[in-house]
Amino acid sequence: MRVAVQMDPIQTVNIDGDTSFALMEEAQARGASLWVYQPEHLSWCEGRITARARPVTVRHVRGDHATLGEEVLLDLAEDIDVILMRQDPPFDMAYQTAAHILEMLEGRTLVLNDPAWVRSSPEKIVPLLFPDLVPPTLISRDAKAIEAFRDKYSDIIIKPLYGNGGAGVFRLKPGDGNFKALLEMFFESNREPVVTQAFLPAVEKGDKRVILIDGEAVGAINRVPLKGETRSNMHVGGKAEASALDADDLRICAAIGPMLKARGLVLVGIDVIGGRLTEINVTSPTGVQELKRFSGIDSCALFWDAVARRLASPD
Repeated sequence: MRVAVQMDPIQTVNIDGDTSFALMEEAQARGASLWVYQPEHLSWCEGRITARARPVTVRHVRGDHATLGEEVLLDLAEDIDVILMRQDPPFDMAYQTAAHILEMLEGRTLVLNDPAWVRSSPEKIVPLLFPDLVPPTLISRDAKAIEAFRDKYSDIIIKPLYGNGGAGVFRLKPGDGNFKALLEMFFESNREPVVTQAFLPAVEKGDKRVILIDGEAVGAINRVPLKGETRSNMHVGGKAEASALDADDLRICAAIGPMLKARGLVLVGIDVIGGRLTEINVTSPTGVQELKRFSGIDSCALFWDAVARRLASPD
């Protein structure tokens, strides 16, 4: 199996937490040949889709985790069996353009997660297909609509629609005088709507990350925010701890699983707070190393098993 990984520079990854690295380790253990490239090295020219990539060997050794070979030009339709689209957001036009280009490989090279559905499944919008599962939510740029939502729910969260890693997430408690200034900041920085949600007090006990493979829940970890912090993302200091799948998690996964499988979203991480679905992460979901560390569940192995099934039966 020949695998190319479209990712951020491998030299910078945290090998003890990075999901892309863990996926590469498992693929290599199964005999795969690996290449890495960044999105800016992807090209479409006269019907050919190519990438300037480097072969790589990985090992779980801090400071010596990757050996890169000389750069080669890969024809992604001819030279590669599987492409992992794993670069981190922002989910901007550059991200979407790469997804459009990779989508053109359909029927020739397996790209996961499916790039057409990645760009059509924004992580804070696709949960809205299941309104009974999400907390009270408003997607809008209309200041009056946001103000009315705040009047109704008092304690709210405002965050960027296409942000990631907990960046730009603000809690506004009742009476907080920063409301208008905060909206001005969001609206001056871009032309996008914002996400406004009712604050879920259960976040103090943690924000659960549930990993799904091919639409099936395989396990969960809990991410507990630092004291005095609203955000539980591990990027901003949230602490991961062991967790089990509960009835709410299984109910949510049963509802969304068929949609994920139908869209070719094979590796997905959802966020659940107090039994409410808040995000469906399909771009470069994390948490597989923590899940294995706490529970022994090897979601990387389950992922490559799902890849093997697809390669054996592409239809």
